[in-house]
Formats: sequence, structure tokens, C-alpha cells
Amino acid sequence: MVIDNGGQWTHREWRVLRDLGVESEIIPNTTPLENIKADGLVLSGGSPRVGLNADAMGKCGEYIDRSGVPVMGICAGHQFMAAHLGGKAGPSKIPEFGKTLVSIDDEDDLFKGLPPTIVAWESHNDEVLEMPPDFVSLAHSDNCTVQAMRHKTKPLFGVQFHPEVEHTDNGYEIFQAFVDVCQAQKKD
Repeated sequence: MVIDNGGQWTHREWRVLRDLGVESEIIPNTTPLENIKADGLVLSGGSPRVGLNADAMGKCGEYIDRSGVPVMGICAGHQFMAAHLGGKAGPSKIPEFGKTLVSIDDEDDLFKGLPPTIVAWESHNDEVLEMPPDFVSLAHSDNCTVQAMRHKTKPLFGVQFHPEVEHTDNGYEIFQAFVDVCQAQKKD
């Protein structure tokens, strides 16, 4: 399921999943958890600063805490995940818009087999300033130290950039890697 946090590219996240053969739908971030039947959740981006406003993120905190399935936060979803789990998100020293070079520091599950540097599409004034406890950074750019992160033991991921946008290199591969995590988790 793609959780709609008001992002301009939420429909693209759904479309990439559909193109990968994944049955998915876009649902409001106010959907009760008991109504969600999914193998994984994508927390979409949102309008400016929405990732810093817990009220605007609906039930995303509950989805992270209690869904029991892998979760990938994108842009505002990434920022919210960090803040919700004890890290910090706030204004970027240098906001990023458009194409940015992102360096992969740890392939982990999301970036396996990808080049060490990718071009990614950015659209953010805010960023993760401090990761939550038990998270590790997976990627960075010149202006953003936490372009991607993951929990050390739980299937919780965040990316600052937009893998769903066609201008991001290997975006489909990143989504497929998340789908693979969801499928592996389901088997367990």
C-alpha cells in the first residue's frame, strides 16, 4: 500500500509498484490500521514541511509502530520516520531540488548491485538531521548526510530522494529491492 501524505508524486510510487507487477493502491494516511491488508507500506512524500508536522502525517506513526510489515518512507515519510522514532528532522542547510548525485555508502537490501553513485531527484527543504537509535545511514549527498537509512534489525527504510521519479537512476531497482524485502518478510 502507498500511504498518501499529500505528495506530488504519490501516484508515481503506485505506478512503479504496478509496473513491477505488485498489486497496490493509494490510501489516505488516516486509514485505520485494521483496514490495511498489505505486505509492505510506502509512506509517500508530502507538501512542504509535512514531514515535520506529526498531525499532517495522520496515522503514519501507528503504521510504523504496529503494522508488522516492512515500511519505506520517501522524503517527508523518511523525515517523519526519523523524528517519530527518536531522531531529528528539520530545515536543510542547503535544500536540494532537481538532480543530485547520491553516494551509496552501504548497499544493504535497497541498493544491492547498484553503482556507488546514482543521480537522484530531490525536492526538499527539510532533511533528517539525526538518525533515530538503531538506524544506520545507507547513502549521502554533498548537502545531505542521510539520503537513505535503515533500522539495524527491523525492515524500516527511509530515502530522502524520490526513487519513483524517472529522473532517478535505478529507481525501479530500488523499489524492486523493497518488494523483495516485503516478500522475504512474508515468508518468515
